[in-house]
Amino acid sequence: MENKSHQKTKSRTILKRILLFCLLASILYFVAFTTAIHITGTQDNARPADVIIVLGAGLRPDGRPGPALTRRSLQAADLWREGIARNVICTGGQAESFPRSEADACREILRIQGLPQSAILLEDKSRSTEENALFSTQLMAEHGWTSAVLVSDSYHMLRAGWLFTQQDVEAYASPVPAERIHHRRSYPHSLLREFLAFHWQVLKEALNLPVTYLSGL
Repeated sequence: MENKSHQKTKSRTILKRILLFCLLASILYFVAFTTAIHITGTQDNARPADVIIVLGAGLRPDGRPGPALTRRSLQAADLWREGIARNVICTGGQAESFPRSEADACREILRIQGLPQSAILLEDKSRSTEENALFSTQLMAEHGWTSAVLVSDSYHMLRAGWLFTQQDVEAYASPVPAERIHHRRSYPHSLLREFLAFHWQVLKEALNLPVTYLSGL
C-alpha cells in the first residue's frame, strides 16, 4: 500500500512539474510574440512603392472617421506628399448600421489633406485585415502594381505585413507614429487582440478554412 501511495505521489509531482513547465513556456511564448509585435510596430520601412495602402478602422456611429482611421489617413497623406507613391488605396467596407464605408471616410480625409480624387482608389468590400489584403491585391493587379507601403497602427503591422506578403505583395510597413496615438492605455489590449488574431489566422491556414472575419480582425 505504501508503495502504491508513493507512486501516486510521485506521479502527481511529475504531472505538476509538467503543467508548470507548460504554463511557464506559454507565458514566455506570449511575451516573446507580443514583444515581436511591438518591435515590428516601431520600425518605419517606408520607401518608394507603387501605392500606399491605408488599412481600415472603425467609424463613429454618425459615419465620421474614428481616431484610428483618422491618424492612419493622415499618415498616408504625409507619405503621399513625400512622394513615396502617386496613389493611395483606402480600404474597409461598410458595417451594418453605418452610413458609409471606412474606405469612403478615409478618402474624405485625404481629399481634405489636398490629395486629388484621381490619386485615391477605394477598396470598400473588406470586413477584416485578411480581406483588406485579398481585395487590395486585386486592385493592385488591375494596375500592374506589385509593391505597397502599408499604413496602420503599430500593433497591427506584423499581422498586416504577413497577410500582404502571402498575396505576393512587396510590402513595406509605415506605422502611425506613437505621438499620434493618444489613448496609450489601450495598447496592452491591442497587443493581446493582435496575438489572438494572428494565431486565429494561422489556425485557419492550417485547417484550410475559407475567408472569415471576427469583429473586424
